[in-house]
Order: sequence, then C-alpha cells, then structure tokens
Amino acid sequence: MTEAALNSRSDPAQPQSNAPIPPVVRPVAGSAALPARAIGWTSARAVLALMLREMGSRYGRTPGGYVWAVLEPLGYVVILSLAFSLLFRSPSLGTSFVLFYATGYLPFIQYQNVSHEVARSLRFSRALMSYPVVSWIDAVLARFILNALTTLFVAVLLMTLILSFVDTRGLLDFGPILLAFALASMGGLGVGLVNCALIGLVPVWEQLWNIISRPLFLGSAILYTFEDLPTMVSDFLWFNPLVHVSGLMRRGVYSTYDASYVSLIYTFGVAMILVAFGLLLMRRFSRKILNDM
Repeated sequence: MTEAALNSRSDPAQPQSNAPIPPVVRPVAGSAALPARAIGWTSARAVLALMLREMGSRYGRTPGGYVWAVLEPLGYVVILSLAFSLLFRSPSLGTSFVLFYATGYLPFIQYQNVSHEVARSLRFSRALMSYPVVSWIDAVLARFILNALTTLFVAVLLMTLILSFVDTRGLLDFGPILLAFALASMGGLGVGLVNCALIGLVPVWEQLWNIISRPLFLGSAILYTFEDLPTMVSDFLWFNPLVHVSGLMRRGVYSTYDASYVSLIYTFGVAMILVAFGLLLMRRFSRKILNDM
C-alpha cells in the first residue's frame, strides 16, 4: 500500500470511503431480552392456540362434540336421583333429589376435571414444547382455563335445566355459588400441578393417585350433608376442602341452609399452598420431565 493510503486509514481527519459501514448487531439472548409486553403477548397467543388445539382434538372429532360434556353429568345426576329416591322419601335438603345431588356433584366434577386435565398438560402438549414460544406454564394455563370454563358452562346449563322443572321456593344467592366453583377450580389447579410434576418424575404415581382418590367422591358430602354425619366422622371429613365447597354451593341454592362449618380461609389456604408447591415442583423439574417423556 502507498504512504497516502496508510495515512488515510490511520488519520481520523482524512475523509473515509463512501461504502456504508454495517451496524453492529448483538444476538438476543432468548426471551429475556424481549420487552415484557412482547413476552406477555406471545404467551397469551400461545395459550389461546393451545386452547383451540385442545377444543378441536377433544370435542371436534367426537360425534356430538360438546353435547356429551352436558349429557354425561346430567345422566349421572339423574341415575343417582332415581336410585336414592327408591331408598329415601326425601333428600337431606329440599324435596328434589335431582337438585340436591346436582348441588353436590357439579362442584366436585369442576375440581375433578380441572385436576385431571392439568395433571396431563405436559403429556398432551409435549410435541409443541420444542418451540421456544411455548412453555410449560402456557400448557398448564391453557388446560386450566379451557376445562374450568367448559365445566362451569356445563354446570350453568344443567342448573338452569333443573331449576326450570324444580321449585326451589327461594331465591338463589349467586355469590356462594360462584365462590364454590372458583374454590373448586383453584383446588383442582393445585392438585393438578402437583400431580403433573409427580407423574412426570414417578410415572407409577398416576395409578397410585387413581386408587387413593377413589374414596374422595364418598367423602365430599355429595350424597349427604355435613350435618347428617356422626360427630367423629364429620370432624375427620372437615379437613377435606371439597366438603366446604359442596356446603358453600348448597348455601347459595337453599336459602334456609346455613352451612356454618364452611371455612373460606381454610379452603382457599389449602388451594393456594397446593398451587405454590406445584409451581415450585414444575419450575424445578419441568425440563427433566420433558426430556424423560
């Protein structure tokens, strides 16, 4: 190179070449470098996409679709009502067996469906977990929101149908009714998160939990009221949060039923402890669970 060319490169006062200088581009280190607003919008889109995918796979391929989601609990309540009407003259509350068992069974299936589906969130959405925009929390939220809203919608339809044929002789209190379904959903989310982690870490836990949880239907005050039980049994079942949920539901439907044993603090506290514990387990072991599937 000539001396003039060397001087032009080393002297900043000399005019430079007209060729554009490319800007320095730094690599983005994952989603942490994205704005919080962008992360939230991406997560919301992922949750909505997962919800639509599950709606199509669960109900879109079945003849009747969502009709079966309504007919199944309705048939169960009707069968219970017919069976117990042959044994007893009247239910523990009111005069309608159908209404009495519906008030206990509908919050129970709200808990059961949410916990069952949340526990299998990673298994259902495993194929999409390889995409960086889809995380385990998106899969959990999608299943929780969809199944909670679906079961609540079914419960509203069934209660409307039952109340159109049954005279309640009182006004419904929607506050306790909605609170009962909210507590059932939160309890189902907590149990589902814990089971999602445990099933991923110890696959045999799924069979064990199915065996352990079978008596839960009989111990959740669905077929009876809390006051019908002997003191020794009721003192033990009081620690089952679903007993409080069914009592809260019946307080809203039957204006004369007080359900003084219901503790909102206890029920909400148990649900939040389970949710927090489940989130800790999932945050710690979600990558291991996905790798082992």
